[in-house]
Amino acid sequence: MPWDPTRDLLTMQERLESLFGQARPGWVPPADLCELADRYVLTVELPGLRREDVQVDYRDGTLVLRGQRPGQGCCPERYQQLERGQGQFSRAFRFAQPVSSSEITADFVDGVLTVVIPKAGDDVRRLEIV
Repeated sequence: MPWDPTRDLLTMQERLESLFGQARPGWVPPADLCELADRYVLTVELPGLRREDVQVDYRDGTLVLRGQRPGQGCCPERYQQLERGQGQFSRAFRFAQPVSSSEITADFVDGVLTVVIPKAGDDVRRLEIV
């Protein structure tokens, strides 16, 4: 298996959190967060899940993604290799700039969740001096 630094860092983070009693159950779906001039775009790979299996919430400046993938139907005595995540998952994302929470949209197509988070417009106006 090729070296994947992101996966290794997430694994190390999970292990450290478990040492301090902060471990989250389940698995961590891979995500990309892209910043554009007027918005953030979050894409998350969730193959095998349905819309009903995923929940997206925005509260107090944090976008939280959670859901659950059911376990395998068969339970062999021993797996030769087990890589697909199962069970509950949760991811939280914060943004460097204020966002317009009322305009956040989410779309789920072919196992990929795409969340568009518009940045809050500049509340700048020029005042006329009278």
